[in-house]
Amino acid sequence: MNLLSSTSVFSFYTLISRILGYLRDILIAIFLGTSVYADAFFVAFRLPNTFRRLFSEGTFNAAFIPSYAEEKLKGENSGKDFADNIFSLLLIFLIFLILVVEIFTPFVVYLIAPGFYEDFEKFNLATEFTRITFPFLIFISLSSLLSGILNTNNKFAVAAAAPIVLNVVLILSLILSFYLNLSIAKSLSVGVTMAGIMQFIILIFFTKKFYFPSLKLTFKFKQNIKDFFKKLLPSVFSSGITQINILIGTIIASFQSGAVSYLYYADRVYQINLAIAGIAVGTVILPSLSKSIKTNDQNSVDIIQNKSIELSLALSMPAMFGLLIASKEIINCLFGYGSFDKVDIVYTSSALTYFAIGVPAFALVKVLSNFYFARDNTKTPFYISLASMLVNVGISVSLFREYGFIIIPIATTLSTWLAALIYFILLKKEKIINFENKNFINLLKILLITIPMCLFLYFGLEYFEDKFEYANNFKLIYLLIVIGLSAAIYLLGANLLGLLNLKSYKVK
Repeated sequence: MNLLSSTSVFSFYTLISRILGYLRDILIAIFLGTSVYADAFFVAFRLPNTFRRLFSEGTFNAAFIPSYAEEKLKGENSGKDFADNIFSLLLIFLIFLILVVEIFTPFVVYLIAPGFYEDFEKFNLATEFTRITFPFLIFISLSSLLSGILNTNNKFAVAAAAPIVLNVVLILSLILSFYLNLSIAKSLSVGVTMAGIMQFIILIFFTKKFYFPSLKLTFKFKQNIKDFFKKLLPSVFSSGITQINILIGTIIASFQSGAVSYLYYADRVYQINLAIAGIAVGTVILPSLSKSIKTNDQNSVDIIQNKSIELSLALSMPAMFGLLIASKEIINCLFGYGSFDKVDIVYTSSALTYFAIGVPAFALVKVLSNFYFARDNTKTPFYISLASMLVNVGISVSLFREYGFIIIPIATTLSTWLAALIYFILLKKEKIINFENKNFINLLKILLITIPMCLFLYFGLEYFEDKFEYANNFKLIYLLIVIGLSAAIYLLGANLLGLLNLKSYKVK
C-alpha cells in the first residue's frame, strides 16, 4: 500500500463530496439565509449529521477495523461471523434509539438547542424536521460498518465516494422544492433520510465481494464481541471530539439569533481540509497500522506513523494560513448571495478565522488518536478527549455572555490544540512514536514553501479586490483562480523540495 496514493484517492472523492456540499450550502444560503427555517433545519440536521460524522468518518471504524482485522487473520469465517454479530446488534440498538428519539423529540431538541424554547415557531419547526431526519442514523451507521470492511481490504474509493449521494439528493431536493413551491426546509429534511437509504444500498452492492450481511436474532456474546463494545464508546467519544465540540457549540450558540447558522457555514469551510488532512490520512493508515502492529512489523509501524504525521501537516499547515488570509473572501464568494447579507459574511468569516487557527490541530488529533486505536487502546484517547471537551465547555460557557458566539470557535480551537499537545507528550513518553531528524527537516520545508504561497494569495486577493464586491456575480471564479494558483505554487515547491514523493510513502 502507498500511503500518499491511497490518501489521494480518498481525498479526491471526499473533495468531490465537499464541493457538492458547498453547492448545497450556497443554495441553502440563497433560499433560507440565516432565517428561522435555516436555524431549525440546521439543528434538525446537526444531530444525525453529527452521528454521520462520528460513524462514517472513521470513528466507529477506529474500534471496528482493528477488531475485524484481527478476526480476519484467524480466517474468513471468523471475520464474517464477527461482522454479522456487530451488524445485527447495531441494527437492533439503532431501531430502539430511533423509536425513543421519535417519541421524545421535543425533549431532544431542547437539549441540543435550548435557546429555541422561547421561540415557539422555531422550536416546533426544529422538532418536526428532527423527526424526519433522524431515521437517517440507521442507514448511515450500518453504511459505516460496510465502509470499514472495504477499508480493511484497502478499498477506499467507494467508502469515500458514498457521502456524495447525500449532497446530490439534497441539491435535487432544494431545486425541486423551489420549482414545485414546496417547503424548502421540510424537503431538505426528507432528502436527508432518503439519501441515507440510497447510500446503504450502494455500499451493500460494492461490499458483497468481501461481505454480505446476515441478520442474526440470537447471539453468543463471545469475548471478541464484548471487547469490541468495550472499545466502541470511548472510541466514538474520543475520535469524534471535533464533532462533539461543534455540537456543544451549537447548543450554546442557540441562545444568540443567527449564531447557529454562522457557525454552520464556517464549519463547512474548514471541514474540507480536516476531511483531507485528518480524516483521509487517519482512515487510510488505520487498517495497515493495525496489521503491522499485530504482526510485530516495527519498521512498517514507524514509517506509517511518521509519514502520516508529516502528510497531515503538509496538507493542513498551508490550509491554515490560507484560511487566515482569505476567510472573508471565501465566505463572501461561497455564500454571499440572496438572503445571506454583508453582516452575515462578517460574522461567519470571523468564526472561520478562529476555526482556521486550529486546522492543523484538528487534523493531528484525527491521526494521532489512531496510533492508540490500532493498538486496541481506546481509553487514552477517551481521557484526552474528555479533558479537551471540558476545557471547551468551560471557556464557551463562562465567556459566552461577554463575547457572544465568537468565543465558541476560539474555545474549540484552544481545546483541540491542547489535545494535540497531550497526544504528542504521551506518545513520546510511551515510546510509541520515534521521530527522525528528517521529520523535523521536512516540517521546516513545509513552513518554507508555505511562505511564497501566502504571499501570492495575499497580493492576488489585493489585485482582484474590486472583483470581490458583494454584488459581483462572478466573484467565485476569481477566488478559485487565486486559490488554484496559490495551491499550484505550494505543490510545485513541495515537489522541488522532495516532499509529497510517492516512493517515500510506500508501506509493505
